[in-house]
Amino acid sequence: MKSVLRTVLCTMGLLLPSVLFPSAAAADNPIVQTIYTADPAPLVHDGRLYVYTGHDEDGSTWFTMREWRVYSTTDMANWTDHGSPMSLETFAWADDNAWAGHVVHRNGRFYWYVPVRHRATGSMAIGVGVSDSPTGPFHDALGRPLVNNNEIDPNVFIDDDGQAYLYWGNPNLWYVRLNPDMISYSGAPTQIPLTTAGFGTRTGNPDRPTLYEEGPWVYKRNGLYYIVFAAECCSEFIGYSTAPTPTGPWTYRGTIMPTQGSSFTNHPGVIDYRGGSYFFYHNGALPGGGGFTRSVAVEKFSYNADGTFPTITMTTAGPPQIGTLDPYVRQEAETTAWAQGVETEPSSEGGMNVGYIENGDYLKVKGVAFGGGASSFTARVASATDGGRIELRLDGPTGTLVGTCTVTGTGGWQSWTSVSCPVSGATGTHDLYLRFTGGSGYLLNVDWWRFTSQ
Repeated sequence: MKSVLRTVLCTMGLLLPSVLFPSAAAADNPIVQTIYTADPAPLVHDGRLYVYTGHDEDGSTWFTMREWRVYSTTDMANWTDHGSPMSLETFAWADDNAWAGHVVHRNGRFYWYVPVRHRATGSMAIGVGVSDSPTGPFHDALGRPLVNNNEIDPNVFIDDDGQAYLYWGNPNLWYVRLNPDMISYSGAPTQIPLTTAGFGTRTGNPDRPTLYEEGPWVYKRNGLYYIVFAAECCSEFIGYSTAPTPTGPWTYRGTIMPTQGSSFTNHPGVIDYRGGSYFFYHNGALPGGGGFTRSVAVEKFSYNADGTFPTITMTTAGPPQIGTLDPYVRQEAETTAWAQGVETEPSSEGGMNVGYIENGDYLKVKGVAFGGGASSFTARVASATDGGRIELRLDGPTGTLVGTCTVTGTGGWQSWTSVSCPVSGATGTHDLYLRFTGGSGYLLNVDWWRFTSQ
């Protein structure tokens, strides 16, 4: 991904060929820029919003995906990269296609339902990873598939009475009632009738008469059940239906997100968080992006008074920030609103660090509340070369310079030390840019940072 992120201009694609991606100073969508991500599945837990994604490999010409990723936020602007807590290697019986999954929390544990290719049969099957933490690591809960019928895109909904339902399907749509253990089910899988009344009318494809394509997302709001899904193909838009029960009968309600962006697929996730409603999706908006190199994005929206969806359009701005970020406590370097030119990797001190940093790369952290002012800055850094400098700038990568920290070689990319430098002029609330300068090649890694107040 690093080679394609050296520039911040790209076309938005199919319906917007003349729209250029703006500079990162004004953009926070897509929410991840260090790799390509797809198929978002949001989850709120203990006041934090997590989004679980797939990972499109760089330069893919097919859905080449080998792992899943986790990101989280408390302000809808700055996202923390938690790395990859689950991959194809988690499932000894699987050999390919780490595709769109979904995570739910129950019984004090986190269950990650994913479609993968079954090595023994060569067909798609649904496995379940389990963890005691929302960020993993996850392990195979069963040692075998939960469902094995060569269809994809699992989604789990837990109703108010405690009954959990697993939905999935492409080209069909299925559900089964999960047992309380969340890794077994009662009864046989049931195929949901794909009627035009329930899922709209598709033209020109007699084998698929309805709009339903894939990616079901089921939830309940004000006593009404919603199923949001990727519609038609190809390119896909996002439509939805509603029902009085979690098993139907479904009534098609229309389009949420029209076909747009430079990916021919889309994948919805809908969640409420801190008093707002949010719609997750993916597109091909990053440089090098497209139908096989996608990126997760999010928009804030409000339901209409009658509970229907408004039309939601992709933006580069993303949702407004909730509150501000405190610079006077330790902040992970991999918590950013925008990351330009860098990658993330596991840190020897735990969690992730930002690495592969070259001259001119930068990190944007949105809405940093300096208050009365900062006096110094400290960062945990490492370098296997001669190092470089961390410029602290406000409101843009070439904005007001309030401090510069010099990093020298530490003897290795995971040989960590702390460096500090004085800060002057950082008051009030600003977007903070950590801009990296130095010679050629890779300069340094950053694990975390913190300001000291005056």
